[in-house]
Amino acid sequence: MNLPYQFAAATKALLGDEYDRFASAMRATPPTSLRLNIRKYAAPPPGAEPVQWCASGYYLPERISFTFDPLFHAGAYYVQEAASMFVAQAVQAWVEGPVRCLDLCAAPGGKSTLLSAVLPAGSLLVCNEAIRSRVGVLAENITKWGNPNAIVINNDPAEIGRQLGDFFDIIVADMPCSGEGMFRKYAKSVDSWSPDLVRLCAARQRRIFADVWDALRPGGLFVYSTCTFNAEENEENIRFMMKETDAEVLSIPIEQSWGVAGNLLYNFPVYRFLPHRIRGEGFFLAALRKPGMAPPRRAKAWKREKSRATAPAQLGEWLVGPEDFELEMRNNIVRALPRIHADDYAFLASQVRTASPGINICELKGKDMVPTHALAMSIALNRNAFQTVEVDLPTAIAYLRKDTLHIDCRAGYVLLTHRGLPLGFAKQLGSRINNLYPPEWRIRQNRPSGDEGG
Repeated sequence: MNLPYQFAAATKALLGDEYDRFASAMRATPPTSLRLNIRKYAAPPPGAEPVQWCASGYYLPERISFTFDPLFHAGAYYVQEAASMFVAQAVQAWVEGPVRCLDLCAAPGGKSTLLSAVLPAGSLLVCNEAIRSRVGVLAENITKWGNPNAIVINNDPAEIGRQLGDFFDIIVADMPCSGEGMFRKYAKSVDSWSPDLVRLCAARQRRIFADVWDALRPGGLFVYSTCTFNAEENEENIRFMMKETDAEVLSIPIEQSWGVAGNLLYNFPVYRFLPHRIRGEGFFLAALRKPGMAPPRRAKAWKREKSRATAPAQLGEWLVGPEDFELEMRNNIVRALPRIHADDYAFLASQVRTASPGINICELKGKDMVPTHALAMSIALNRNAFQTVEVDLPTAIAYLRKDTLHIDCRAGYVLLTHRGLPLGFAKQLGSRINNLYPPEWRIRQNRPSGDEGG
């Protein structure tokens, strides 16, 4: 890989004597890492080594074919770049008790699934993606992760700042950037880089910050990150935010052995991940505290619209802890909303475009109650409500391809599992079995190849 001349010159000025080691690392093969969904599956992969700054993160000894691993499709883990897992450190260092958290630029879902795992119990996670074409993959990954306390929305940051004033305790913004930290993984990012792109991205990041700032409550936490190296998108933008808002930049506990670099220009704390210092790609993070103190939360002033139809009460038996959920039915779809967030869901639905609140647990087709794939993926699924069949690897792959199945089971709906994890539902209909795996998610490849999420 030939680094762009202007990028090399600017980075050498920034890193000084470290540049040669940096340039050598940029030509090395990047490591592969993943993060376990410990509420579903806690066994580290064979030969894996831990990511030091993330308790559930692991480096793999070699890249595997994730597409043909049923555990990947069951939400047992998320394939995520190791450096970006540092978001967990920032949140855990400064958050106590349940919070409302916004992942502002969430697709495809890496940081959303990470936040879902590390936020305190009872927290509400709102996952936003402004680009409509990317909402589907975000919703898919949130569904597979299985946390019912998450909601996907599709809004511009300016809409969120205007409609949701002081609503969030935390905003995590992994900003769209020039992508310098991804040079060795994605060759196209090298070809598209230019100094003009850096300036454009830096200006866009400042606009996004200004647009969404009003949605953060006084005293709230703003976590800013990029996957790029230059100071214009990093230290200079943090300095701009401090000047514009009087925000305080917060320290995050780290270990010296991790190799995380600090601020290369100024004396406020930021955290840089450089590929010659750590096992991972380029990443930058800073945490800011909004000035002021939040007033006590008042009782909700909005009215929740009631469902036009009553959901069958027996559907509550499909959930663990049914008393913790409210069931609502619209257009023959039954949705389970966690009671602790039901008012917040109603408020969000009245203010912004919501794509995936709660758990869609059932579709009513006449007298037939069809369990949904979202229910199968949810950690709130009550497995005892369904007959369950454990399937081997070939059968699991056939199911994920949406191929014809041959399974010994009773008539009716059956939950298929592999290595103890739910894969989804099928239905035994006498001489045949209906494969109910979502057609838009099915495996289309004919032979194994790598597949990694962002």
